[in-house]
Amino acid sequence: MISKMVVCGSTPMTFLKWVFLACLTCSCLGIGTLSQSCDPRDMLALKEFARNLRNGTIIISWSNDSDCCKWEGVVCEDSSSSVIASRVIKLILPAKGLKGLLSPSLGSLDHLKLLNLSVNQLEGGLPVELSNLKQLKVLDLSHNMLLGPVSKALGGLQSIQVINISSNTFADDFSELGVFPYLSVFNASNNSFTGQVDHQICASGIQILVLSMNHFVGGLDGLVNCSKSLRQLNVDSNSMSGDLPDFLFSMPSLEQLSLSGNNFSGQLKEELSKLSNLKTLSISANRFSDNLPNIFGNLTQLEQLIAHSNSFSGPIPSSVGLCPKLRVLDLRNNSLTGTIDLNFCGLPHLCALDLASNHFQGPLPRSLSNCQELKTLSLAKNNLTGPIPETYSNLSYLSFLSLSNNSIENLSGALSVLQQCKNLSTLILSKNFWGDVIPDNVAGFQSLKILALGNCGLSGQIPSWLLNCKKLQVLDLSWNHLDGTIPSWIGQMENLFYLDISNNSLTGEIPKSMTELKSLISINCNSSDLSNPAGIPLYVKRNQSASGLQYNQASSFPPSLYLSNNRINGTIWPEIGQLKQLHVLDLSRNNISGNIPSSISEMGNLETLDLSYNNLSGSIPMSFNQLTFLSKFSVAYNHLEGQIPTGTQFSSFPSSSFEGNPGLCGGMGSPCIVNVTTGMKPGFPSHSSSKFGRSSIFGITISIAVGIALLLAVVLLRMPRREEIDPIDQLDEEMNRPHRLSETLGASMLVFFQNSECKDLTVVDFLKSTNNFSQANIIGCGGFGLVYKAILPDGSKVAIKRLSGDCGQMEREFQAEVEALSRAQHKNLVSLQGQTLTATFRGDVYSFGVVLLELLTGRRPVEVCKGKNCRDLVSWVLQMKLEKREQEIVDSSIWDKALEKQLLEVLRIACKCIDQDPRRRPFIDQVVLWLDAVGNEGT
Repeated sequence: MISKMVVCGSTPMTFLKWVFLACLTCSCLGIGTLSQSCDPRDMLALKEFARNLRNGTIIISWSNDSDCCKWEGVVCEDSSSSVIASRVIKLILPAKGLKGLLSPSLGSLDHLKLLNLSVNQLEGGLPVELSNLKQLKVLDLSHNMLLGPVSKALGGLQSIQVINISSNTFADDFSELGVFPYLSVFNASNNSFTGQVDHQICASGIQILVLSMNHFVGGLDGLVNCSKSLRQLNVDSNSMSGDLPDFLFSMPSLEQLSLSGNNFSGQLKEELSKLSNLKTLSISANRFSDNLPNIFGNLTQLEQLIAHSNSFSGPIPSSVGLCPKLRVLDLRNNSLTGTIDLNFCGLPHLCALDLASNHFQGPLPRSLSNCQELKTLSLAKNNLTGPIPETYSNLSYLSFLSLSNNSIENLSGALSVLQQCKNLSTLILSKNFWGDVIPDNVAGFQSLKILALGNCGLSGQIPSWLLNCKKLQVLDLSWNHLDGTIPSWIGQMENLFYLDISNNSLTGEIPKSMTELKSLISINCNSSDLSNPAGIPLYVKRNQSASGLQYNQASSFPPSLYLSNNRINGTIWPEIGQLKQLHVLDLSRNNISGNIPSSISEMGNLETLDLSYNNLSGSIPMSFNQLTFLSKFSVAYNHLEGQIPTGTQFSSFPSSSFEGNPGLCGGMGSPCIVNVTTGMKPGFPSHSSSKFGRSSIFGITISIAVGIALLLAVVLLRMPRREEIDPIDQLDEEMNRPHRLSETLGASMLVFFQNSECKDLTVVDFLKSTNNFSQANIIGCGGFGLVYKAILPDGSKVAIKRLSGDCGQMEREFQAEVEALSRAQHKNLVSLQGQTLTATFRGDVYSFGVVLLELLTGRRPVEVCKGKNCRDLVSWVLQMKLEKREQEIVDSSIWDKALEKQLLEVLRIACKCIDQDPRRRPFIDQVVLWLDAVGNEGT
């Protein structure tokens, strides 16, 4: 009985044990499900993605956790099964500093629904494996450096709803992308797509289509299948052309239509009135012509009408005044005529009005004062007359006003009205008020930062009320008839950094206080807020015949002092060297005397220094060769004497920079001759005071020649002989060029870095170490000459480059190149030991030529590709020119048969700038004149 009980008792105990184990197992499985890590395939794919990156925050953070579902930017979806791991459904990593290639492993994330890698520095092409992401709905790769075709990578994304691949370098024929049946947002702007817009891109539910800044051609016919739900269409900055198709006006949901920067033409059709929901109409920089249709009364939702830079004619349609929500009206640079009689009372929210560069006549519109929210007003370059209406004092929000190049009257009344506009910061009134007297009884303008009253023929003196304009930064009073002296209080204008009072009748000395302008002594922290509302360009004309220089914002103005063409006398204050932020100093065509202060060499940012046509005496300070940014320099027609500074930029300045100074010598003019008794003299005789006759010069020449011959004899005797052949002559023979004394001397110059240990080497040492520059020791050919391997006397192994060609200009450019390369320190890089940092005119012109080629071709200076057929931009252009294929050089997005002559002329100028011989490259001022001529010819 007991044994039975034991047996019977053991049976329920065993059952309970199994029940307990089962519960424990289920519990463990339950816990495992709750903490289940991501799928191993997804983890491997993400790790492989991270391994392809060179930088980014995720590289470290992803390595600290074994569960990829907890990684930064990774979102997983829990699996419905307890035995299957979670899958990655979102990868969100915008602006994480990611650098490197997109890994093909991303195609293994086959449950991915959202991929956002925007605003990084990803490179290379799109892996074709991305087409495996069949569940992907949102793809954002915008603002990277991706390139190449995209059709194979994106063609299979049938579930995709949003594609944003803007701001990369993708290139493909758009027709190859395929069909996206569920696509609602597609942004492919700022790439290199070509061909025509294909009808397959328009899915049934697409709402936003942005294709701007590509190379599309043809018309808009490919959008015929776009659904009536399309709300935004943007094809700005392409090469599209033709009329606007009728189906475009059958999209009632369209809110934004942006076609700017193309070649669309014809008349703007009246069917435009059907787009009753339109908020933005941007059709600027096209070839539309004829009158603007008077249909804007139906566009009651319109907020922006931007149609500048077309060929519209006739008056402004009166129906524009029936758009109550209109905020921006930009019709500048057309051929509109008549008076500006638009009823602005119906535009209470207008904040920007630009009607500049048209043919409007008559008075300024009085009803404009009803636009209480108006901030920007430009009516420049028209034929407007009369005074500024007194009611304009009600424009309390007005901050930018340009009325230049009209015939506005009564300067005193204009300033009296405008001083009541408390927010006015930019006031451009140039070329108006002809012959008025500048008033001296003005108050207000507490917010004024820019004031231009140039070329008005104004008389009077520089007004004292300017001192009350505490925020004034840019002042232009040039080309007037102002007299009197430059007031001493001008040095108290703490924010002033651009002053142009040239071409007046000012007298007296330069006030010493001008050397105390705070914004020119130290960086002006306030200059950064000189923004330019509504993108209205500002123009600065340095003379009356040339076209103006365009600045898109006033903060781009170079810090400048233009005092030229007055009657200023006295001397230049040595304290002028305090103005270390100054870029331009023009004191030319005055009566300034005395010496040139050497303190000017302390103005390290100086780019232009013009002291020509004065009464300056003494010498040019040798310290001026420290002005490494100096690109334009002239002391012509003074009374200077002595040697012209050598080195740096001075070797490249033309002789016209120094002409009219008989006492100057050296530079590109006459050489300086040193005499033991009389010191340094110019290398040409002066009929009034020279003590050198022809016999003396002949004797000196003979002496120098004998000295050089003796020096060469000593050098040659010390050189090792090889079959009694002069090694330098032998080298000239090998290089197939004649032996020249200048080349022999040039080859003897050795230039080393300051930290180099090879300071005592001679030409003899170099000849020995290269076996007389034997061809057997040639290891390469650079842009400036052959490279030889050498073993120096101390056993060091080095590579020596011997310059070929011009021993002056080329040497300076080569030194600048070597100095820049020497700063790169790496275990796999050979350290550089030499023939100082030098910037040169000719080198800058070459760089400018490359920039011109970039603009013309749309290519990078060094193409990002592999293989022997790839070459740099310069080589490619020169080869294309050699093959007479100039038309193929120009980027198709800017090619226009009507402008063929101008485009090829710009190409010719660019090719002159990149001439391989620096001596044949033009000076930059000549380049500017050539380009200016092309621009004038085009207009």
